[in-house]
Amino acid sequence: MPLFGLTRQKPRHFRDMFRIAWENRDELPFAWRILRHGVCDGCALGTSGLRDWTLKGTHLCMVRLELLRLNTAPALDPAVLRDVSALTSASSADLRSLGRLPEPLLRRAGEPGFRVVSWDEALDRIAAEMRGIDPHRAAFFMTSRGITNETYYAAQKAARVLGTAHVDNAARLCHAASTIAMKAALGHGASTCSYTDWIGADLIVFFGSNAANNQPVTTKYLHYAKARGAQVAVVNTYREPGLDRYWVPSIPSSAVFGTRIADHWFDVHTGGDLAFLVGVLRALVEMGGVDEAFVREHTTGFDEARSRALAADWDTLARESGSTAERMRDFARLLMDRPNAVLIWSMGLTQHAHGVQTVAALLNVGLARGLPGRPNRGLVPIRGHSGVQGGAEMGCVPTVEAATRARWQQVWGVQVPDTPGWTTAEMIEHAADGDVDLFWIVGGNFLETLPDQARTRAALRRPRLRVHQDIVLSSGMLADGEGDVLILPATTRYESPGGGTETSTERRVIFSPEIEGRRIGSARPEWQVIGEAVARAFPDRAPHVRFASAAAIREEIARAIPLYAGIEHLARQGDQFQWGGPTLYADGRFATADGKARFAPVDVARPAHAAVMEIEGLPDTSRAFRVSTRRGKQFNSMIQREVDPLTGASRDEILISEDDLARLGLRDGDAVRLRARAGSYQGRLKAAAILPGNLEVHWPEGNVLLSSSAIDHASMEPDYNAVVVLEPGDAST
Repeated sequence: MPLFGLTRQKPRHFRDMFRIAWENRDELPFAWRILRHGVCDGCALGTSGLRDWTLKGTHLCMVRLELLRLNTAPALDPAVLRDVSALTSASSADLRSLGRLPEPLLRRAGEPGFRVVSWDEALDRIAAEMRGIDPHRAAFFMTSRGITNETYYAAQKAARVLGTAHVDNAARLCHAASTIAMKAALGHGASTCSYTDWIGADLIVFFGSNAANNQPVTTKYLHYAKARGAQVAVVNTYREPGLDRYWVPSIPSSAVFGTRIADHWFDVHTGGDLAFLVGVLRALVEMGGVDEAFVREHTTGFDEARSRALAADWDTLARESGSTAERMRDFARLLMDRPNAVLIWSMGLTQHAHGVQTVAALLNVGLARGLPGRPNRGLVPIRGHSGVQGGAEMGCVPTVEAATRARWQQVWGVQVPDTPGWTTAEMIEHAADGDVDLFWIVGGNFLETLPDQARTRAALRRPRLRVHQDIVLSSGMLADGEGDVLILPATTRYESPGGGTETSTERRVIFSPEIEGRRIGSARPEWQVIGEAVARAFPDRAPHVRFASAAAIREEIARAIPLYAGIEHLARQGDQFQWGGPTLYADGRFATADGKARFAPVDVARPAHAAVMEIEGLPDTSRAFRVSTRRGKQFNSMIQREVDPLTGASRDEILISEDDLARLGLRDGDAVRLRARAGSYQGRLKAAAILPGNLEVHWPEGNVLLSSSAIDHASMEPDYNAVVVLEPGDAST
């Protein structure tokens, strides 16, 4: 093994650290204060300053460092937006590089670009719209870009006081399937254990997750977990290089020699995890691997789940999963031999039309082994964005339970809409159909994150008023509108007066203080602006939506959301609490009506797997592939590097197996076109350790292959996968 991995394809951490320091050279003291005192605005591990609550020592990763320039960048010159035609072909990276949004900007219908307006003019324009429309024709979307719990709460409250429940957050596009399945089975849509449980576990399993890329500090946890005897298994279509070996820069031995991560690989088709997990449950039943006492005392529904699993024949499970009966038994045996297991999953499981069913199948396996509620065991829907866990918990969702609605009415002193609101995908559909007059979008960029860009452009074009609230420009802001478009400059979490909180994957609510440093123009915190607009529209409602400070929001959250009791005391760096305690359900009672966890009846009937049916319906199946969309060096849809340092793949390269290259007579680097029902994609082939019959392309570029009609109707989470036909040759010829 070469020292420091110098001849290996891998991230060059120390070189990149120097590059990022140079990029931030004009604001180095401010950048250092952000790193030293702020809560990380990257993934949801919850690092506070340079420390966390899992391991002693310094924690600093490239995800956080790559985002640093968004916090230190100078102000954009508004003059560049007087005519946006010159910017419509600019990349998102080019738009971000123009700088931070400093002032409110207004583009009237038919005008070529934006002009600077005062906050009074901007807020009065919104207030006038709010007064003149049916509130059911207003929709609010909140992304996860560093947004605090305070913003989520204040925004959803303002929307509901306005009279609409059409409010949703970015988790709809990533872990909504997890939330739906976990609430049904366990009562809460959150991790059942803490990161410290990984270090002491016998077995750590990653399903459809590339933690080395998206949550790289976890590789440090895995290094120490393996030193204490843990083994790591990966269930995935592609053998991610970062989960094979990773060089952890803060551990000397790992920085020099690397850390071997995965001990076991279980290859599955894209979307094949559902059948694989049903097969594992069947194997556990047949091999005597079910924790009978736990199932009997703490669960319901096992008999039906067992019957469904036993009814699934091994040939079907193997065909659907891409695995074999023996490998599914091997996985079951691994769970039996190593009982203290932590199962971790991400969007490889959730972003499918059967996402809820897949997560339910995983939870069935976890319950059969007695994993929740016990030390060094757990079920973890790992989050990739710092603001996303708290969104739904703050009520930033279109539907809430009757008891929650009644509590809010008591705390707020106003009527709360009882009609279900629209999810993100439904907002887009209704807006494209002309059913939305006011569309308020905080962060995000629907043109990059959703399938069917033509439909999304229609959704952005038709509202009478579209409001974008963000820190930098995006292509979605420049989309033409039949009505007016407002851009409102937001502060980052580090600039927000009174600080704010985030909730990490392990349910830890952490205070991030306001950081001393330069400020951008007249940018304001999101929570302040949405409430002020409603207050101006309806002065009699002002006392319900105006907050004197971020601390006042936290005080109300503590009364409105019982899980968050204690948030009112968070005021300084390092202040935090973990709702539910280190081990959720440690007392053996689940957050269900009867206190018992619920197995779900899960089927693997062939009609449930659209990919298999679609492939078999093609006249020539030899060139048919399942294709999934993957992340490279990026944060959400923000592309940070053209070449992924972990895989070496360029943005246009298509990962394909060596076997498929040989079978089709193709070579590494060949230009090809992928055709799907929704569209086509041109790229170059790159040989990779991927299960034959499957391809991977980068996201969001691969969105052209996706259909907006492919969606998990149980969670309304889009399916970010497709079936394609591979056509060789340069499509330009």
